[in-house]
Amino acid sequence: MSPKEKESAAYPEQPCSAEEMKALSCPNLYLNRELSWLDFNARVLEVAQDPRLPLLEQLKFLSIFHNNLDEFFMVRVANILRQYSSGAVSSSPDRLSPSRQLAEIRRRTLLLIGRAQDHWRKKLAPQLVDRDVRLVRYRQLSEKQRRFLEGYFRNEIYPILTPQAIDPGHPFPTISNTSINFIIQLRDRDGVNRFARLKCPNNVSRFIFVPQNKEAKTYASLGFDANARGDDILLLEDLIAEYLPELFPGNEVVCSGKFRITRNTDVEIEEDEADDLLEAVKDLVDQRRFGDVVRLEIANSMTRELSAFLTEHLGLRPFQIYRIKGPLAFSEFMALYGLDRPRLKLPPFQGSMPGVFQEGDIYAHLQKKDVLVYHPYESFTPVLEFLQRASEDPGVVAIKQTLYRVGNDSPIVRALIEARRRGKQVTAVVELKARFDEERNITWAEEMEREGVNVVYGLVGMKIHAKLCLVVRREPDGVRRYVHIGTGNYNPSTAKMYTDMGLFTANPDICADVTDLFNVMTGYAQRDSYRELLVSPVSMRSSLLDMIRREIALHQQKGNGEIIFKCNQLVDREIIRALYHASMAGVRVRLQIRGICCLRPGVPGISEHITVTSVVGRFLEHSRLYWFNGEDGGTLYLGSADLMPRNLDRRIEVLTPVLDPELRSFLRNEVLETHLSDNMQAWQLEGNAMYRRLTPARDERPVNSQEEMIRLYARQSA
Repeated sequence: MSPKEKESAAYPEQPCSAEEMKALSCPNLYLNRELSWLDFNARVLEVAQDPRLPLLEQLKFLSIFHNNLDEFFMVRVANILRQYSSGAVSSSPDRLSPSRQLAEIRRRTLLLIGRAQDHWRKKLAPQLVDRDVRLVRYRQLSEKQRRFLEGYFRNEIYPILTPQAIDPGHPFPTISNTSINFIIQLRDRDGVNRFARLKCPNNVSRFIFVPQNKEAKTYASLGFDANARGDDILLLEDLIAEYLPELFPGNEVVCSGKFRITRNTDVEIEEDEADDLLEAVKDLVDQRRFGDVVRLEIANSMTRELSAFLTEHLGLRPFQIYRIKGPLAFSEFMALYGLDRPRLKLPPFQGSMPGVFQEGDIYAHLQKKDVLVYHPYESFTPVLEFLQRASEDPGVVAIKQTLYRVGNDSPIVRALIEARRRGKQVTAVVELKARFDEERNITWAEEMEREGVNVVYGLVGMKIHAKLCLVVRREPDGVRRYVHIGTGNYNPSTAKMYTDMGLFTANPDICADVTDLFNVMTGYAQRDSYRELLVSPVSMRSSLLDMIRREIALHQQKGNGEIIFKCNQLVDREIIRALYHASMAGVRVRLQIRGICCLRPGVPGISEHITVTSVVGRFLEHSRLYWFNGEDGGTLYLGSADLMPRNLDRRIEVLTPVLDPELRSFLRNEVLETHLSDNMQAWQLEGNAMYRRLTPARDERPVNSQEEMIRLYARQSA
């Protein structure tokens, strides 16, 4: 078995009876969600290792791999570690105990980290040096550069460093999440050994661009420089390491080592007990920086004595410690993608502008026909313009909007504020509990409140993940409503990197449903059903299960049954069981699941009619599409929901039907079929729970679905 096969080896098999197989309760039918997620990150790493990609694209994917791993430990591993520490028994369908999960996570993570480090040290870093992106160690610098850096250190870095003693009078300091630190062993003049900690400042550029000519720059301009040419790039921690003795006069630096900890950030809010949700989320953000330690990363060169000192004071077990060959916090290397080196990147891509938004009156068009936009192949500008025009249009009397992750300097928020200034009724439903975006969302919420926007913070015990914008307009024949429903966030930045869809419609039933749902989110309204929308937690789960059963029944009557799901995650046991039943009835089930997939395809008699693929490419696949062949041209839904218990039971999510036959046919035959035919950036999940990267057969046309979409939309806009 090859190293790659070993890291994705079949999941631990557990004995089960024929009765369990028949009842679909055998644990081997359900893949572990955490291990499946690691398989996804392995695919990201494989893209980073693709020699066909330009070097800075490889660097980008390598940093994404490390960032993904950080969040995985902060949230998912933290949760399993909590179960392990409390002695909890696994409640997941695969029945893997917390101890077995932790052991398998460590095994696979070590293999993945080893591959990532080897790629950086042996291939990518040397190739970047050859292309004049020179990341160097301090010892590689010239004497002239070192003298220049001495002045930089003394003037710019030394004054902000704060070494901390560790002794009975100075307890071990609290280490902030994901910060880079030094642990230092000292010996004083009397021969007594001491220890100290030093945090690398995070308000100074980590990347020091050191000129060949010391006159070329001032000390203050040594930070990140996107336009730099011919400079050596030194990491801040490497410079600090050279000057550690300067911080401890009268002591000998016996040894030192760099380390970084990952803390549990999955802190729960006691919403039922919170008098003010805004204040509760602010407290959560503060707590997150100092949650329980989940992982300790140490530089490979750290001595055993120093690592033992850290392990003891942090109260960690050996399986929580990871030795790193290469830079710590590699996720921060994403900054280097900002270098102005176009030859080391893929050509920039600019999405096309749909013709309908160039022609004028979008409202008149929507009264006749729905409009679909597909980002980034089409620009996000239509979404922004829809809201900006509404904010300025004298006929618009109200705007209602959900906000989950809107990014920095959000034009969406600016448009809502402008609409309020112009006297319109504006409501923003802001999800404060959007993980890792809490601080930004708090800032936006407070700014909108100051401007008079009606800001609602969502529902107790439930996240609002639906992507909705409702515009109410007074027209000559009465008040009309227009809606945008999306699969992704109202964020122009991520719309350039994520593949997402948005449906603009004036359909009366859909607009009425969205209006009713906003009343649920902002007031005390309760609804048990909706006209057209599938809304969780009310109707989405039951409706999807009903449609799977209906597809089975129709297939038994007429044949030709087919279900296609394209989404990010498939975890929910009830949905998986329903798909198994569909396969057992002969329905063709084609799943394209970007990330976690807990369904096992290819099991004889159970899932042999199910195929699972995953596309990982230039853009992050993020659209959710659900197709049922059914009758009358099929049924297709798009929206924000993945197939996970949290999406179906603990979130406000929306799937909207695509009612326009032309749009529905386009999505089924052009978009879905192209992605399902991908054989260049797709992986197929096999029955042994391993992913196999697809390659075109000798007689097969190469299909890169994302490049196909780029060409398709380029032709349409020509």
